[in-house]
Amino acid sequence: MNVLDIHGLTVAIGGRTVVQDVALRVAAGECVALVGASGSGKTVTARAALGLSAPGSAVRVDRLTVTGLDVRAFSDRRWRSVRGSRVGYVGQEALGALDPLRPVGREVADTLRLHTEMTAAARVEAVRRALTSVGLDPAIATDGRLAGTLSGGMRQRALIAAATVGRPALVVADEPTTALDAGVAVTVMEQLRAAQLAGAGLLVITHDLGLVAGWADRVVVMHEGRVVEEGAVAAVFGAPQHDATRALVRAAGRDGDPTPPLAAGASVARPEAGPGPGPVLAVEGLRRSFGEVPAVDGVSFDLARGRVLGVIGASGSGKTTLARILLGLEEPDAGTVTLDGAPWVPLDERDRRPLRHRVAAVVQDPGATFDERWSVERVLADAFSDGTERSARGSLDARVDAALEQVGLDPTLRRRSPLTLSGGQRQRLAIARALATSPEVIVLDEPVTALDATVQDAVLSLLERLRDSTGVAMVFVSHDLRAVRRMADDVLVVHEGRVVEHGPAASVFDRPTHAVTARLLRAAERLAEGPRSDAGAA
Repeated sequence: MNVLDIHGLTVAIGGRTVVQDVALRVAAGECVALVGASGSGKTVTARAALGLSAPGSAVRVDRLTVTGLDVRAFSDRRWRSVRGSRVGYVGQEALGALDPLRPVGREVADTLRLHTEMTAAARVEAVRRALTSVGLDPAIATDGRLAGTLSGGMRQRALIAAATVGRPALVVADEPTTALDAGVAVTVMEQLRAAQLAGAGLLVITHDLGLVAGWADRVVVMHEGRVVEEGAVAAVFGAPQHDATRALVRAAGRDGDPTPPLAAGASVARPEAGPGPGPVLAVEGLRRSFGEVPAVDGVSFDLARGRVLGVIGASGSGKTTLARILLGLEEPDAGTVTLDGAPWVPLDERDRRPLRHRVAAVVQDPGATFDERWSVERVLADAFSDGTERSARGSLDARVDAALEQVGLDPTLRRRSPLTLSGGQRQRLAIARALATSPEVIVLDEPVTALDATVQDAVLSLLERLRDSTGVAMVFVSHDLRAVRRMADDVLVVHEGRVVEHGPAASVFDRPTHAVTARLLRAAERLAEGPRSDAGAA
């Protein structure tokens, strides 16, 4: 039985067709992966199939059945009776999907409260089991904790629990492992796999072809709003027929094998440390606690010009707190950071502000950092002028064009809003903004995690070129171990706020000396392998 059957789906937004004549089916007990470049129509297709199209969308479909129901003419009320009971949905935005004012336990229990006749006690017990299954504290079911007290990874797992607690016949998960460390990602995928083994159909939208190769039965490839290829994962990845599929496979790894092991291949030759009397960034004994919990505990390292330091660790290990301290956005309880030998942290903001152009940031979701009222040129003009100019007129025009060209963006985009750009274009604009002040150090926090394979490859190639041509030093914080292996000269492994391993990237990845590092690497391999070696795999 097909728990999802779509035929002839076309969606237009603002008069522009973004999905055209899509056919897609998911059988009970099957995992189907929907992949494609950013903007190819994956999320629009999935949301249209669940009655969640954006306001103003025009949706036409010849056939659309969900768990055997013809839902083409469903009202919002009828859809609400289906979502949760028959269909579980996990959207992309884990940070904003949970109500900040409601306890997380009650959010997870909503499906049972609305769609079953379970007693309150039975609901609590079911929620506790669901939370435990995704690696969360079962006490969240009743202790009143709000979403704001949970990390991003914990919120993502809470959404998985909410989507699966009612045992739906179909689960749709849009980028379910984005920004999760490999260990947590495996936990999430194992919970989705358990739902599949219990008979549910899974539709997983993802940019991670390694995850697809390990966990999916079939793959459907979209390009420019159309399905261009589909079939068994091994057949499609082993001998891709369409140019779009070939480009994704090439960008993700070796041709015919999108999941090369982390240790495969020699590291790219790195530039030697640049001349100078000392490191451009020197970190000594940083400590930062929140209440009784240490987020950063005695971290020290040096970073030379033109070098890249990778920072890896499990969710909640202190990586982002460390990045915020390095950027001067958060003061440590103890320790210092010097910039080219001069004080940087701690420092009074009045004294640090004239130096801020020397340290720049690129974050995972740059769209959230752009003023929606500003154009691309205004974003860059503001960066060039350190906020003193409010337009890109006069002498700034040429600099804006040059900045866009440096990161591979067409200068004709200058009058567009950043929010109308694709994910890859926004990330390139964020890099252009970071480079506008000619920084000596760039701190990158999950800069490519949410990008598809082709865009990720292009952004990493851009960062490599900029590192080699400008000599800028980088701190590269990421859960994506393959991206870190590619970019980093040295790697810092953080666990519960402490550095547990620090050394050359090749040594850390090929010959880890600490159990935490070994677990991270094993989890990454497990995520790529999926359930293929499980005795119970179909």
